[in-house]
Amino acid sequence: MAPLSPSSPVPLTDGHGRRIDYLRLSVTDRCDLRCRYCMAEDMIFLPKSAVLSIEEMAELAERFVARGIRRIRLTGGEPLVRRGIDTLAERLGALIGEGLDELTLTTNAMRLAEYAPMLAAAGVRRINVSLDTLDPAAFRHITRVGDLDVALKGVAAARHAGLAVKINMVALAGLNEDQLLPMLDWCAANGCDLTLIETMPLGEIADDRSDHYIPLHAFVAPLRAERAIFPIDKKTGGPARYFAVEDSPVTLGLITPLSDNFCTTCNRIRLTVEGRIYMCLGQEDHVDLRAALRDGGAHAVDGLIDSALAGKPRAHDFHIDRKSKPAVARHMSATGG
Repeated sequence: MAPLSPSSPVPLTDGHGRRIDYLRLSVTDRCDLRCRYCMAEDMIFLPKSAVLSIEEMAELAERFVARGIRRIRLTGGEPLVRRGIDTLAERLGALIGEGLDELTLTTNAMRLAEYAPMLAAAGVRRINVSLDTLDPAAFRHITRVGDLDVALKGVAAARHAGLAVKINMVALAGLNEDQLLPMLDWCAANGCDLTLIETMPLGEIADDRSDHYIPLHAFVAPLRAERAIFPIDKKTGGPARYFAVEDSPVTLGLITPLSDNFCTTCNRIRLTVEGRIYMCLGQEDHVDLRAALRDGGAHAVDGLIDSALAGKPRAHDFHIDRKSKPAVARHMSATGG
């Protein structure tokens, strides 16, 4: 492991004065599902030569922690399809308490039954599971190839391994509007929390996203009609605002990139599997660390990290209109959620 900087590094701050302490690390652009709002049915993935090795990812992550990153989330694509994910999780888990406060992961749960014990042993304590419906036919339609039973077994295995599970449910008009209340009750029965997310215009897909976009205030309306929800003071490092739900143990999160922009509090930076820093999920500007890392080692990327932070935009430019083009050409799976 590369030596870390002193225990109190100078905080990473962007050009707008926002403290950056959260790294989302995409370990692969590949996925074993093809969710309609996220990916094209026939994706072209990066060649092996274009992606960072597990060793390189670990070196960069260690350097970010030395610079003041306190939370790391492993993303993809689907992170559990990446060969060597166990090695990476173990290495990053060793940083917890040594500058890193938390290591988390977002997964579709297709391989979670196999990997949950490893994640817990590595130091992961909570994960997010992408699950948009409890209807098997709707799940198959949304994911194109997914088996709901496999995902639910993965969640059960994670809970058995001692992991806290938060379900991420993308709000999709005409596809899962009738699933919010069943999902909330299922989460209550299975010890999970629930976060709702507005669909985002990233990458070309077959469908017109405007056909399925629904602002969360409309998606949540059936819940509000039956139960009160109350804002609570909870923060997990991400963009969600959290609520308590009347007569339910579930903490409800709302992520509203379109209907209620949250960019003023952005604390995140994203590192792709190619070694690119994207300063904003909704912008194309990036800084490439791969060449500097390979030529000069982890310390050689410091100046590029500083340049990236200085150029981090104030906000994204998301909008979804009929037949409009995506905000950026790359798919979510190419950047990491």
